[in-house]
Amino acid sequence: MSDSSDIRRDTTLDDPLQTPVQFVAGVGPQRAALLAKLGIRTALDLLLHLPHSVNDFTDMRPANRLEKDVEQSVHGRVVDRDIRNLSKGRTLVGILLDCEGHFVRGTWFNQPWMLKKFRDDDHVVFSGKPKRASGRWEFSNPRIHWLSTEDEAADIENAVGVLPRYPLTEGIKMDDMRRMTRSVVDGFADTVPDPLPEYYRTHHKLPHLPTALHWLHTPDSKQQFETARHRVILDDLFEFQLGLALRRRVWGTNSKAYPIVVTAKIDARIRRLFEFRFTGGQDQTVKELVADLAKDQPMHRLLQADVGAGKTAIAVYAMLSAVAAGYQAVLMAPTEVLATQHWQTFEHLLRQSRVKRGFLVGGLPAAERRQLLADIATGDCQIVVGTQAVIQESVRFRHLALAVIDEQHRFGVRQRAAFGSVDDAGTTAEDESDIDANSKPTAERVIAAEPDSGRIIAPQRQPHVLVMTATPIPRSLCLTRFGDLDISTIHELPPGRQNVVTSRVQTTNQQERAWEFVRQQIAKGRQTYVVCPRVEGQSDDDDAAAETVFQNLRQAQLKGMTVDLLHGRMDRDTRRDVMDRFRNHEVDVLVSTTVIEVGVDVPNATIMVVQQAERFGLAQLHQLRGRICRGSFQGYCFLISDADTQEANERLKAMEESSDGFKLAETDAQLRGPGDVLGTRQSGALPLRVANPIRDIQILQVARRMAHDLVRTGDFDSPEYQALKNIVLERFAHVLDLPQTG
Repeated sequence: MSDSSDIRRDTTLDDPLQTPVQFVAGVGPQRAALLAKLGIRTALDLLLHLPHSVNDFTDMRPANRLEKDVEQSVHGRVVDRDIRNLSKGRTLVGILLDCEGHFVRGTWFNQPWMLKKFRDDDHVVFSGKPKRASGRWEFSNPRIHWLSTEDEAADIENAVGVLPRYPLTEGIKMDDMRRMTRSVVDGFADTVPDPLPEYYRTHHKLPHLPTALHWLHTPDSKQQFETARHRVILDDLFEFQLGLALRRRVWGTNSKAYPIVVTAKIDARIRRLFEFRFTGGQDQTVKELVADLAKDQPMHRLLQADVGAGKTAIAVYAMLSAVAAGYQAVLMAPTEVLATQHWQTFEHLLRQSRVKRGFLVGGLPAAERRQLLADIATGDCQIVVGTQAVIQESVRFRHLALAVIDEQHRFGVRQRAAFGSVDDAGTTAEDESDIDANSKPTAERVIAAEPDSGRIIAPQRQPHVLVMTATPIPRSLCLTRFGDLDISTIHELPPGRQNVVTSRVQTTNQQERAWEFVRQQIAKGRQTYVVCPRVEGQSDDDDAAAETVFQNLRQAQLKGMTVDLLHGRMDRDTRRDVMDRFRNHEVDVLVSTTVIEVGVDVPNATIMVVQQAERFGLAQLHQLRGRICRGSFQGYCFLISDADTQEANERLKAMEESSDGFKLAETDAQLRGPGDVLGTRQSGALPLRVANPIRDIQILQVARRMAHDLVRTGDFDSPEYQALKNIVLERFAHVLDLPQTG
């Protein structure tokens, strides 16, 4: 739940929705302190505290009219309680209800604590799908509602009904939360303004927001609850998607791109450089790129491809298309290792080409750097590959038409936009071809003209942008984090690419067999990565520390073999020297941290051993595993972990069973949380109030269509949507780089 800056309201000093929650009837200061742990501080916060589900007790039946496998409820008085000890330490709790002379039993398997929840003569409602057992009806693990008095039992139809179930915190019971939400609905729900015009709500069959809040907390039916919950979650996602749609419009309206036309002749010339035919997925992506590049509106496209699916070839194709059209192209990678890998690809493909290219990283000698910057500024350098050094203020492109950003999850939104415009917005129409690439994009700049000046304020000239990742992202997160980008996906791998055989290693005996297998493979001429989660050890036998594992392997398991060490604390020259020796097969085993996660391509390396594998997320494990099996030999990955938590077991089991990065990404998101979709955290909470894009994927897709239609048609700029636009800007302008005006 967010604070009061995130809410749909007009910010006034006497806004009743900002009433401190302790002054809501039935709350008080003690419960207010407990509610604060849930992020609930105001009346509106309590109104927006969503139930996660409801218990539907509306189908209340006499015991003699129950039906098999149909959702229904029955009420009665507790007359017997027992617990049975089964084999292997298992238990079965049974609670017997007297339902006006008919007996109904509730059972709970392996939940011995349930026995203490009931007392003799309690009046209770069971709800679920009953079955006949031993001549009577039996509910297995039923939903339960305790009736507080015999009067409630007598008036059962009005005592229960549809009861919402809320997230709680210690010290607050479910009945307490229900009483507090009923109270805040009675006192405040009707004061909540609805930012959607009535005709828009009618068209999309949405309830009035105050009505939805009533239905959410005090529903008459499960359908009423679902309709209300849909409205509140839709609002959350709709406002976010409107922010993304506005950002996309800002980029499109305030900037123009160089059209890059790819003819059949250019297409054939580029494809001849590759020693393989593109896969169907690559061909489809090329088709989408070519269509985007031909426009004078900047392309903003995300290319996601599984490890080894060939996204680098797509980047090369796009950049050479820009060069063929007479412009410049740049590729930015998050690490020097990955940038070097891309540079070597270009050097190999263009070894007989006249295309002028440069490699720009932080450690270049001063004279070499000055010359490269001069060549970039004059346009003599047509292709630039580098790290974040390519977006420093000193880098001035002359005709930058395309920017490719690899492993985009490591860069923020501002870094994506930092290539900036390649036109000075103050140039005249006549000198528009004289391009200065140093100006940076700002969302506030608009197409305009200076009266009587003879100067045309032209749209910013921005490059087409292609962002890439080899870490597959669940579609739900793509639509959220990258809702302002078009998405291309390559699922298939090139022909002949083998899947890595992955095994979890838990016991000491299993570890010994794994190391024996490593020794056998090295004897056959193969090479091995050993990956550790950190550099330094906390003890002499810390198998999570690269330095410790390096020493132990040299002295014990892999004694007599050439073992080397690589980690991020080494200086650049040392890291480069270690990797070069490994590539040249002067090293059998490379002990490393995750610096090898991306950009390392050694076809002879076929084995990976991951120490304390439970410390890594699924996406990262999949990336690491992608460093092997890049040649013609079978690859093997050993995940060493003795962890016994449910999450660790599920994650490592998923790695053993699947090599599909997209499937693993979905599993990872479900296990770890969807992450901060606008920031750098890869797990945890979202910048959303009540929605979860994984759980609410269908609502998310609806919200995205609604937002795009509203912005595309221009209706969003009409006065009747001003309140909604204010909400969007208040919530998301600072994280989406939007002008903070209506």
